[in-house]
Amino acid sequence: MSVTQEIHDRLEAAFQPRVLEVVDDSERHRGHGGYQEGGESHFNVKIRADSFDGLSRIARHRAVHEALGKPLVARIHALALDLDA
Repeated sequence: MSVTQEIHDRLEAAFQPRVLEVVDDSERHRGHGGYQEGGESHFNVKIRADSFDGLSRIARHRAVHEALGKPLVARIHALALDLDA
């Protein structure tokens, strides 16, 4: 399973979001630190979920990292998160 699909599946299961977009942005970082041939190192994630209601920005980020799990997060060089309720 691709890292992109794994991110999508874990976030879908954890938050049942109204909006979930996972974009592999690795190619834009070719030649920069953390880039790996074949991509799947830099991601942009947009998620809208009711479960984020009342949570601070930091709490939302922590919830996403927890849902992804340490082993998956360790395989990602950069993860940009756009998180709203």
